[in-house]
Parts: sequence; C-alpha cells; structure tokens
Amino acid sequence: MGKEKKINQSEIDGVEYRRAKLWQIIFCAFNAFVGMSVYTLIGMSSYTASIGFGITTAVIGVILTCTRILDGITDPFLALLYDKIDTKFGRLRVLIISGFLIEAVALWAMFDGLASKGLGTVAFVLLYIVYVIGYTITNMTAQTIPPLLTNDPKQRPTVGVWFTAFNYLVPMVLSIVFNTVLLPMFGGEYNQAYLATACKVCLAFGAVGIIFVCIGISEYDKPKYYKGIAATEPLKIKDMLEVLKYNKPFQSYIAAQSSDKIAQITASQSIIATMMYGIIIGNMGLATILSVVSMLPSIIFAVFGAKYAGKHGAKNGIVFWTKICMVIAVLMCIFFVVIDPGEIAVIGSITMILYVLLSLAFNGAKMCVTTCATSFMADVIDFELDRSGKFIPAVITGTYSLIDKLISSFGVLMATGAVALVGYIHTVPQPTDALTPEIFAVTLVVYFGLPIIGWMITLVAMKGCKLDKAEMVEVQKRIAGKKEQR
Repeated sequence: MGKEKKINQSEIDGVEYRRAKLWQIIFCAFNAFVGMSVYTLIGMSSYTASIGFGITTAVIGVILTCTRILDGITDPFLALLYDKIDTKFGRLRVLIISGFLIEAVALWAMFDGLASKGLGTVAFVLLYIVYVIGYTITNMTAQTIPPLLTNDPKQRPTVGVWFTAFNYLVPMVLSIVFNTVLLPMFGGEYNQAYLATACKVCLAFGAVGIIFVCIGISEYDKPKYYKGIAATEPLKIKDMLEVLKYNKPFQSYIAAQSSDKIAQITASQSIIATMMYGIIIGNMGLATILSVVSMLPSIIFAVFGAKYAGKHGAKNGIVFWTKICMVIAVLMCIFFVVIDPGEIAVIGSITMILYVLLSLAFNGAKMCVTTCATSFMADVIDFELDRSGKFIPAVITGTYSLIDKLISSFGVLMATGAVALVGYIHTVPQPTDALTPEIFAVTLVVYFGLPIIGWMITLVAMKGCKLDKAEMVEVQKRIAGKKEQR
C-alpha cells in the first residue's frame, strides 16, 4: 500500500497531490475518438438535412440552432442524474457507454438508415433530439475525467496536452480520410452515399475510443471514490445557481470559453470549410494534407504550452497564448488578402510554404490555449471544493455546458446565414463552385474575424480572475486541511 502511494502521490508546494499514471492519462484522452469523430460528423449535418431530408438551408440553420439550445437545457438535468449513478461497474463507464450507444443509433439513422427516404423535417428534428441526449450524457461525463485523474498543478497541463493533441489529431485524420479518399470516391461532391460512409467511419472511431476510455478510467471509476468525495446531500438545481453566482473564476471561464466556442463552431461547419478549402484555395484534398503537415509541430507547441502553464499557472497560460493567437490570426488574414490563395495548392511555392508556417504557428497557439483551458476547468472545480466543501464536477460542467450551448448555439445559424448572404439560399456550397469576392470576404470574416473577437473577450474575462498559480497552491492547502479535519 505504501508503494502504491509513493508511485501515485507527489508532494509539491507543501501539498500532497494525487497523480495518475501516464498510460491512464493517454487512454482517457482517447475520449477524443468519441467526441471529435461525432463532432466531425455532426459538422456535416447541414448536408444530410439538405440531401437526406430535403430541408432548405435557411430552415436548417434555425433547426440546428434550436436543437443546440435544447442540448444546453438537458445538461443540468443530466448533471443531477450523474450524481445518482452508482453501480458495481462504476459511474463514468456506465454513462459514457450508454450515451454513445444512444447518439450512435441516432446518427446512423440521420446519415444513413433513414436518410433519403422522404421523411422530411419532423423526422430529422426527432433524430437530432435523440442524438443531443446521447451526446450530452457522453460529453458531460467525459468533462469530469481530468479533475478525477490528478490535482497536481505540474501534471494537470500534461493531461491537457494529451486531451488537446487527440482533439486535434482525430478530426485531422478524419479530414484526410474524407477529403482525399472518400470524397473522390463519390465524385467530389457531398451525396447520400458519401454521407452514409462517413457516418460508419466516424462511429467506428468512436467505438474504439469508448474501449480505451473505459480501460483508462477504471481505477477511478469505483463507488468508493465518489462516496468519499461527493456532496453528502442530493444535488439540486440551486447548487448550479450558487456555483454560477459565487464562483468568480467559473464566471471568467464561461465568458472566455463561450466566446471562443461560438467562433469555432461557426468556422468548423462543413459549408464554411468548403468555401475556404474547396472554393478559395481550390483543392480540398491538398489543403487537408497541408494542414496535417503542421499537426506534429503543433503538438510540440502544446507541450511547451503545458510547461508554461505548469510554471506560471493555467490562467496566465490562457492569457499568454490567447495574445499569440490574435497576432497570428491578423497576419493570416492579411496573408490571404495580399496573395492569390489558389497558389497555396501549388506544391513547393513560396505561398504554400508561408501558409504552412502560419498554419503551424496558428494551430500550435490554439492548442496551447485549449490545453491551458482544460487545466483551468479542473482548477475551477477544486476552487469550488474549497469554497463550498462540495466536489461537484458534473454540476460545474453541466452548468457551463448549458450557458456555453445557449450562446454557441448561434454558431450554426451564423454559418448558414453567412452562406445565405453569398447566395446559397436553397443549396449548399460545393468544392466545384466559382470563387466570388463575396465568398472570399465572408469566409475570411468567419475564419479570422470571429475568433479575434472571441479572444478579446477572453482577455477581458481573465483580467478580472484571481485564480493564478499562487492562489491555486493556497486552495489545495485549504482542501487538504479540511480533509484532515473531517
């Protein structure tokens, strides 16, 4: 027993911290195979709504916005469910597997089984609602994993690196498969056969991720862990309101992450990506490969970002890397304006080399922000434990998800609205469409303008946050003291 404690515990800053094994962190990070494969697939929901269910572009935007709001509303109720699940198989594994099975069935029906059957709008909406329920269960549960693995300020950024790296790597791999293999197989256009195949690939990725996550979290997914640290009274809606009202660092996190998320969701929609890579650059397959080239260096960036967070704290890490993101975004916007974007697709050209370098720096800086944000959320959860005496990760993540989704739900609507502005009212953009000045301007605004606004909000929010590295040391000391007195 003493040997296990020596391996899994470390004492830094006068505090005995809980540490996870590296393989456990890596296996838990395989949650990206679940989350990001579904995220990539649902990014093509505009296409399956149009092609598979005959819904117009304008109506699609309204539907996806309303269903995302519903997604947020379900989070608080499922957070209360999270606290009540205690089985001999644990809590996390039961919820993650159940949620994935629900969303997998709904996505299969939406993209394959019931698509192109003439079922129309009502069927699409019902399937999307079922997907939302499954996704919420899986995603909310996964967000509680990092604070359970470790509370060591040196190790938490490492958790963030692995989670962030996989969150970028999985959609990148899927983009290669989709744009360089599947899309050419189906004539270079998004059609029903393509969407059905993409669905099968994404769900296969998700199933692999589920297996690894369940193995990685098994040591921590036992009733004795939750009974020893969970709140003694049943959780209620008022707990969420209290967290939102009194947890000041949580307020800063919500403002920073929600503003970034709405920009990310808008730009990540396939209809926007098609305008950028298919129409402006002119070669979706090659553009994806160029993005992949920057992937490994970007992960290296994230490692440095994690070291920065470990040394200076998660809050200061978010601020530092956000500023870097803003600078690079401005440079990339200027770059697209002064050059011929079509030259990016020319192998070996100066334009292509500059694009790769800028993409490398841009992706790396964004990965650093995400890594630091993962650590900061864990800090927020521990801050609440110190403030109220309750370890309620699901309440915090559920409350965040509600507000985040209510705000970011407009991302899909903004994306469909953006393409409608350039003439796509009853159809959706295709890689073979002609480039117009309107498409060029709107795409740059979505890709670079919206993120810059989000990062400005992040800097303002973090300026008023006091939860830096020094304060977190004091938080952990107070938590340790309270546990000894209990």
